[in-house]
Amino acid sequence: MHGEVLVTLSPGQEFHLSTQDAQPLTHEEARRWLDDEFMRLECEPLRASGKVLLADKVLTVASAAGARLLADPAWSAQFARAAVAALARPMVRVDVQAMAVTF
Repeated sequence: MHGEVLVTLSPGQEFHLSTQDAQPLTHEEARRWLDDEFMRLECEPLRASGKVLLADKVLTVASAAGARLLADPAWSAQFARAAVAALARPMVRVDVQAMAVTF
């Protein structure tokens, strides 16, 4: 699935990521990649219950990655592939400051 991911870290700091030239991930591969990055980047669940929705993982991984990883072409391409496949949406907007993921 071709997709676009727009990550806004702060006003004026946006990253436009595309999956145009990449092999799509399956839903399971995307979920697994997000799980691994969630743990590697030491992300914390957003909800007091500890339940972590896929959209929450996309948001917290983007936040923890910050500009350093989002500017890395290899990492950001994989993040875009995982976000699009996990959420099954061709367009994903991640606003870290607003703590929102929209489609």
